[in-house]
Amino acid sequence: MPKQSNNMSGLQCLASENIWFDKHCYDEAEKRFYEGANGPSAQQQSSSHAGGDQELVSRMKSLELENQALHKVVAEMRAALQKLESRVGVLEKTPAAAAVVPCAKAAPVKQVENGDDDDDDDIDLFGSDEEDEEAARLKQERVDAYAAKKSKKPVLIAKSSILLDVKPWDDETDMGKLEECVRSVQMDGLLWGASKLVPVGYGIKKLQINCVVEDDKVGTDILEEEITKFEDFVQSVDVAAFNKI
Repeated sequence: MPKQSNNMSGLQCLASENIWFDKHCYDEAEKRFYEGANGPSAQQQSSSHAGGDQELVSRMKSLELENQALHKVVAEMRAALQKLESRVGVLEKTPAAAAVVPCAKAAPVKQVENGDDDDDDDIDLFGSDEEDEEAARLKQERVDAYAAKKSKKPVLIAKSSILLDVKPWDDETDMGKLEECVRSVQMDGLLWGASKLVPVGYGIKKLQINCVVEDDKVGTDILEEEITKFEDFVQSVDVAAFNKI
């Protein structure tokens, strides 16, 4: 009897315990515990991968739009650069074309004798040698013209006015003959002027005569030397006055 009572009490205890009947709850809790320790489940990982792929696709589309915008900017910059290069080329050709015109006028290009208009190998469009020769010729012409103009200008000749006193030997000297002898002295740059007889004393008169001389050609020394050669009439020659003209 007592043994049967103990068995009944054990069944009653087992019937009152519910741990085995809620086993699925504990299994679920255990599963969640291990998932928390080992990382998300495959389903969560799949959902996270799907979200990452969508973000990557969105980012790629954004990069494609930016790439298209950059291509457009690069194309515009290339077009602007081509326009700038064309303008620079035109500006570089303009001075050269202007320089060809005077060269062509100064040294015209000779026609090709064989009549071949397409053969321009022997034609120097710039004419560097001809231009140098033409410039040298024009310079020489200007120098010659200046020299000729300068040579035509009258050169200032230094002249002097000299008053000479020519004294005879005595009162019997023929003063007319004496003056004739003085005026017979002729040389380049000498021009005789007016004269007069001036009393000296004791009936003696001297010949006072004026002359104009070129300083570079005639001097007082040569005049005195030439006049005193007439020793039969002339005793001495003195310079009474000397003035620059």
